[in-house]
Amino acid sequence: MPTFIIQGRYSQAAMRGMVANPEDRTGPVAKLMEAAGGRLIAYYMTFGASDFHVTVEAPDEKAMLAVLVAVAAGTGVSDLSTTLAIPIGETVGAFAKARALAGGFKSAGAG
Repeated sequence: MPTFIIQGRYSQAAMRGMVANPEDRTGPVAKLMEAAGGRLIAYYMTFGASDFHVTVEAPDEKAMLAVLVAVAAGTGVSDLSTTLAIPIGETVGAFAKARALAGGFKSAGAG
């Protein structure tokens, strides 16, 4: 299954609600991923530009998109950023193909 890394921010209302009634969001996120046929790997609160970092597996991009749309349709999060993570062992073939392609490719402005 493809692995996705999701980062985002909680809305001010969500933060207010979690301060008033502290909750661990791991359960709801895991349940959502399972309903989409995937699984939650890790859920972290983070410092910096994002409030959280979630790593998940989903059956495919369409399932992941459905999860993201469901989450974005609510009012609890914003600024979602999702990255497809490819295990390093699977990239060797891509680098070999890039080597073959690079010989016939001219960069912009290179003549």
